[in-house]
Amino acid sequence: MTSTLPVRADAGGVAPVARLSERNLRANALLAAARTADGPRDGDALAVDAWGHGAEWVASVLSALDIDPGDVDAASLYGLPGGDPRAKPVLSLHGRVLGTKPLLAGEGVSYGYIHRAPSDTTVALVTGGYAQGVVRSLGNVADVVIAGHRYRIVGRVAMDVCVVDVTDARPEWGTGAVFFGDPGAGHPSLSEWTDATGWSAGEIVAAVGTRAVRTVVA
Repeated sequence: MTSTLPVRADAGGVAPVARLSERNLRANALLAAARTADGPRDGDALAVDAWGHGAEWVASVLSALDIDPGDVDAASLYGLPGGDPRAKPVLSLHGRVLGTKPLLAGEGVSYGYIHRAPSDTTVALVTGGYAQGVVRSLGNVADVVIAGHRYRIVGRVAMDVCVVDVTDARPEWGTGAVFFGDPGAGHPSLSEWTDATGWSAGEIVAAVGTRAVRTVVA
């Protein structure tokens, strides 16, 4: 079962979806509280709308566990790099394929044609752009996972979409694409985004979570 949280993007448009795992948040909360008991906590867990996770939802989960938000390490609570290594990411970012087209050798994609195909290939248009926190510097650097395979984002990231080189694949309209999430589930890691952008993990999830459509999953 899923439930949609208040959002700052049009759920009927091309906004990607930030899926929030309640199971992971609950498990992480116990780790985060224990980590804080052993040392200083990292940041206010409810700041910036709970680091983009939704302050009202996070507070309700912690209240049900009888955990004070002020007594948890935020990085561990949300499964971010730098937190407890046993914690799993709470937020994963998902787009969908809007269509594919052939791209011939030498042809460029997106604004300014900063990427040109070295050989004949296929590209897919995927929902999710810089308006939803998919930082422009990820073009030609970061991967997404489509149907279990990693493919590179190519060209400049646009406002609401990005272009992905899917080589000889032909994903159908609506096929899911994972920008980042749980590496244990085969998703690209948030650390790949921090390395590519120079942003901190907290900055990335806060930007994504407050702009994408947020949906809680069990």
